[in-house]
Amino acid sequence: MNLQGSGIGTLNESALHAALREWYARPGDRFEMYVDGYLIDIVRGDTLIEVQTSGFSSIKRKIGDLVERHSLRLVHPVALEKWIVKVGDDGVSRLSRRKSPKRGRIEDMFWELVRLPDIVARPSFSLDIVLIRAEEVRQHQSGRRWRRGGWVTIGRKMIEVVEAHQFETVEDVAALLPADVTGEFTTGDLSDALGLSRQLAQKMAYCLREMGAIRPTGKRGRSIAYARNVP
Repeated sequence: MNLQGSGIGTLNESALHAALREWYARPGDRFEMYVDGYLIDIVRGDTLIEVQTSGFSSIKRKIGDLVERHSLRLVHPVALEKWIVKVGDDGVSRLSRRKSPKRGRIEDMFWELVRLPDIVARPSFSLDIVLIRAEEVRQHQSGRRWRRGGWVTIGRKMIEVVEAHQFETVEDVAALLPADVTGEFTTGDLSDALGLSRQLAQKMAYCLREMGAIRPTGKRGRSIAYARNVP
């Protein structure tokens, strides 16, 4: 493995990204190394660990290229609970703090996994979903985000890690399918069984189909029917 240091510090990292990287750090790890021309967060032996706190679209090409030659673990956080913190013009002084009514769950990973579901089937790839409690920091900026009254998100901070789930195989991801959904099923069945929005259930089904965990079997009314593939 050809490694090259970047010389980049953590000043330009988001607080959430830096906190996750620190939480994953182990003795002997190397940080911010270039591998095959790509900047990698953590290099642990022969394994590359990439922390991605935002969308997967921007790293799809990078991940797809690296898994051809390296073992790679992608780390992504999902906020189980979130507090909204509003700060003053200095970006530091707190004006208010309230808990968001929205709660995250492990299945939220499919919002982003739709960008690279086929990569999950690669033996050199694994995905870690880290369930956290976090703060979302907002600052008022005139003329911006009219739906939020001008309050713009300027950063996210991790309060604590609740638990982490590692998905190393397609079967690990398929285990998220509810046990009581058997035989043929639709995304409506997934939505009802798991308490998901129909849109998220559709993304889950798309990912599982693309990675070979389920297959379309026909139609039920206007909906596509699916069945599990036997490993």
